Amino acid sequence: MIRFRIFTIPRLALLALVMGVSACSTNPVTGKNELSFVGEDWELQVGQQQYAPSRQSQGGDYLADPVIQRYVNKVGQRVAAVSDRKLPYEFKVINSGVPNAWALPGGKIAINRGLLTELQSEAELAAVLGHEVVHAAAKHGAKGMTRGVLLQGGLMAATIATSGKEYSNLAQMGASVGAQLINTRYGRDAERESDRYGIQYMVKAGYNPQGAVDLQRTFLELSKDRRQDFLTGLFASHPPSAERLANNQKMVAALGANGESGRETYQRTMSRLIKAKPAYDAYEDAKKAFSEKDTARARALVQRAISIEPNEGHFHSMLGDLESESNNPRAALGHYNNAIRANDNFFYYHLKKGLASEELRDYRTANASLTRSVELLPTANAYNALGNIARVSGNRQQAVEHYTKAAGHDSPAGKQALGSLIDLDFPSNPGKYIATKPRVATDGTVSILIKNTTPRNVNGVMLKVIYPVNGRLVEKTERVNGTLAAGKTESVNLGIRIDPSLAGNVKSGVVRATVQQR
Repeated sequence: MIRFRIFTIPRLALLALVMGVSACSTNPVTGKNELSFVGEDWELQVGQQQYAPSRQSQGGDYLADPVIQRYVNKVGQRVAAVSDRKLPYEFKVINSGVPNAWALPGGKIAINRGLLTELQSEAELAAVLGHEVVHAAAKHGAKGMTRGVLLQGGLMAATIATSGKEYSNLAQMGASVGAQLINTRYGRDAERESDRYGIQYMVKAGYNPQGAVDLQRTFLELSKDRRQDFLTGLFASHPPSAERLANNQKMVAALGANGESGRETYQRTMSRLIKAKPAYDAYEDAKKAFSEKDTARARALVQRAISIEPNEGHFHSMLGDLESESNNPRAALGHYNNAIRANDNFFYYHLKKGLASEELRDYRTANASLTRSVELLPTANAYNALGNIARVSGNRQQAVEHYTKAAGHDSPAGKQALGSLIDLDFPSNPGKYIATKPRVATDGTVSILIKNTTPRNVNGVMLKVIYPVNGRLVEKTERVNGTLAAGKTESVNLGIRIDPSLAGNVKSGVVRATVQQR
């Protein structure tokens, strides 16, 4: 049977699962003894592995105004410095209009551009980041992972659905664990802990805890209005409630509303982003127009967005997408290059440049761009295109390697790659694609189950079977008559009998088969 190994849970976690290891540990934030299935090594490993691809899959880092990245990291590090657990904390701003913030194990924290425009002060920002610091420090994500994923499935395919609709047609790979963690809805206890200790961290860091109250009050009002962007973003994993607001108010009353609010500093630092908000609103409207096939309106809206914020790569990239939709890859290429000049570290721009270059038969540029894109975030789209380029260049082995990486993905690109892989590799290795399983009945009758794992019909299947007779192994070949349909399983009776106690010695495989011409 063909097996596609794209991504597995880190070895430490898998070992813990297999051995059933669990232990009590002290929560560094609350001081309580808690059951733990994973150690700090696992947290650090998962956080490090999943941080970059998780950000890539949601829009990449926001770089139109680099000052904002530095500012958010500075505030985050200030809060993290007083936390009860020392971790390699990082704070990044994601270029997404969905209001959201999240924390991965190991202290890897992100906040979306769309949430920054909703905040009013540095104290409110510190409240958001402090809340996420507690999630990381108190192992909330790791505990949710053990409950929701590790104990349910073991190995998982590396596929992630993104919140950005413009990327939802891409077969993304490489961030599934991060997606599970980011989308985990925390329990009430975890939210209470993060509110309580996040406020304590704010106070220790010198911020006015009233910012946490103002933040929860705003979130509660927005939840009543049922703003869709919040419902699909922050509120999906951090649901606000009147109880949380009341608890925050009690804490602030006890602690005192003293410390730095930083309203003017925050407004000054975010001034360019706030000024550019109409540009991003126009961009969101353009995406909607594009999805409705109104390309003229979409193009006008994106041009308006660029006139307000020319340094935003997403805007230039969308012009490229509009040209690609109009079958004009050369014009699209210029826009993708503009996007890359604005941000060289976002996978989508390189992927689309590579696909446009492939269409123009500039295989050297296409190969370099697609390779860069999979370094940032693996996609079946890129691997399928890389396979096409290797095939055209006569590099069969490299084509097989690329197609194999894409072919395990249930998407149009994955299915195309699987078809190409079968065309290229099936004649030499039919046993990789046609699975066999010997079965020995209680009376010793031997049959072979044969499954065609490919999307193509095959015929001319030749089986090789090795079985024990009178203390020695005998080899037999058997031709399977007729066509084995795509995805179907058939049973072939070999007309032989063996001692049923020796059933484990029966081996089988396919040595020859032909893909039926379509």
